[in-house]
Amino acid sequence: MRKRIRAALPALAGAVALTGTVLSGPAEAAGGVTIHRVYFDSPGKDTRTNTSLNGEWVQIRNTGASAVSLKGWVLKDPDNHKYTFPDIKIGAGKYIKVRTGSGTDTSATKYQNRRAYVWNNTSDTATLLRAGGTKVDSCSWTTRDASDTYC
Repeated sequence: MRKRIRAALPALAGAVALTGTVLSGPAEAAGGVTIHRVYFDSPGKDTRTNTSLNGEWVQIRNTGASAVSLKGWVLKDPDNHKYTFPDIKIGAGKYIKVRTGSGTDTSATKYQNRRAYVWNNTSDTATLLRAGGTKVDSCSWTTRDASDTYC
């Protein structure tokens, strides 16, 4: 079972803002940045090799019409494993993948440089927060069988 959870907009969720703009959800309020997918169960045995660690990842997507700075944004789990985004922007319509293991960062792939898995195979929640701590998006899962490998 996979469940998408969107943070509620403060006070007037879905209401007309003072500027007259209607925001249909927090992703729009965050420039369209969402957790697109979490691949929580890397292929094969969990061997803790760098290849296996990098087999689990979170893909962030910008569905908005303009680039969004992710500087200081945080991707975390309930156990408080945190990845803080460096001074980068995610372009309109673009994706950024955050892998658990080590590697060389590019504009499309970032690495947490961990030596242990972050995302639990059986159930977990990935949460994306703005630099100030405001929740932007989260994705939770509970696996039912071995074919459930991403959120």
